[in-house]
Amino acid sequence: MGKIALSELSDYLAKSGLDNELVGEPDLVIFAVNTLEDAQEGEISFLANSKYVDRLGKTSASAVLVGRSDEAPAGISVIRSDEPYKALCMTIIKVHGHRRHPQWGVSERADIRESAQVGPDANIAPGVTVSENVRIGKKVTIYPGCYIGDDAVLGDDVTLYPNVVIYDESVLGSRVTIHAGSVIGEDGLGYAPVGPKWIKIPQVGRAVIYDDVDVGANCTIDRATLGQTMIGSGSKFSNLIAIGHGTKIGSDCMIVAQVGIAGSTTVGRHVTIAGQAGIVGHIEIGDDATVAAQAGVTANIEPGVTVLNSPAAPIADARRQMIAVQRLPDLLKQFRALEAEVKALKATIEASAATKTTNS
Repeated sequence: MGKIALSELSDYLAKSGLDNELVGEPDLVIFAVNTLEDAQEGEISFLANSKYVDRLGKTSASAVLVGRSDEAPAGISVIRSDEPYKALCMTIIKVHGHRRHPQWGVSERADIRESAQVGPDANIAPGVTVSENVRIGKKVTIYPGCYIGDDAVLGDDVTLYPNVVIYDESVLGSRVTIHAGSVIGEDGLGYAPVGPKWIKIPQVGRAVIYDDVDVGANCTIDRATLGQTMIGSGSKFSNLIAIGHGTKIGSDCMIVAQVGIAGSTTVGRHVTIAGQAGIVGHIEIGDDATVAAQAGVTANIEPGVTVLNSPAAPIADARRQMIAVQRLPDLLKQFRALEAEVKALKATIEASAATKTTNS
């Protein structure tokens, strides 16, 4: 954890391309970044959403990162910018740095086959298995319990947290991070129906993850039956995500926890898929589309469209559907009232007709 004066922090943000304005005490030294609720004296906090502006008056932080138009209470120094969330990310890096890994070098207790190639400055823990003909780039960190299968390739600056499994022939680009318990390149769900039985289709493709991808804990990315499953550069995964065989995900996508994408689906660039969404196989999702939480996607999505509900529909249609469903209890009451009125009216008409018949 580092210490930095506000004037130094402001200069650092400016030199990094973030125009900002410091209002307050330039010599104030901060030593940590914290939330508005938990921050104490000597810490800096942030306001990235104006709907939480009332919390500024309650914080004990000594300084706050805010937007250009946000008003801060007296006594709190502020750094104003057009992108306070970006300022927060850069401040955390400057003050706290990234996670510092234990340093093992290449442990003598790692099982590394002679045919494997390990790049310079590798950091490989005890209990790691590196199989035949694996190629590992420079400055790679591999935590205990990881297994890397035959002919797999890891680029530079890759980080594998404990118990990650990389199946044979899988390819990871540079600066890929995979968190604990995730599995890359396992067999996809490929079975052919033969009478009442299921016969396994050999999965002879591979899984390829491009540069700067982050994969959360306990995710699975199937190898392709043929060809490759692909995760585009810069894409970010949360935890508990399942990617089916042969699926291709574009660059800079954001996929949130518990999403499942079936095989042979194509996801475009900069697509956001929110938590617990399910996507069927063999469809296409266009660039810049958004799939809302718990949506069930069963058909193609055009570029830039936001969908929600199950089955998923464009957001305006889905909201009308949801409102209609919420009104069903009232509509049912109205229907039953009308049904009673019709029944009463029918009885009146029948009685009137019977009277007329008798009088005749």
